[in-house]
Amino acid sequence: MTEGLDWIERSGARAKGRRPAFFDEPAVDRLYSLTLALASELSATRERLDTVERLLEAGGSLRREDVEAYAPDRATGQERGEATRAYIARIMRGFQQEVEAMEHPDPPIMDVVEALTRP
Repeated sequence: MTEGLDWIERSGARAKGRRPAFFDEPAVDRLYSLTLALASELSATRERLDTVERLLEAGGSLRREDVEAYAPDRATGQERGEATRAYIARIMRGFQQEVEAMEHPDPPIMDVVEALTRP
């Protein structure tokens, strides 16, 4: 089904329609897009490294075919899923903090000053 596809060409294909804009500055959108793409690649690399480590632990050596053919069991899948969720939470923490700040804004500084200066 996917045999014969040029994956490099496909990865560079443009989506139809306008690219969504989340920030006023287009360069910021591109920077976040690039950052999330790199995070995705690192996540895949971490999974592949986990496969290599598990295969080495189990057999002491491995071949590329062993890595390609590896299928994690349920426990390994759950462990990887939890590690991926923690990884994404660390990456997205800055965004989460912004959302939290919008939901629960700090009081104006003068309110704090007045509260501290009351007898």
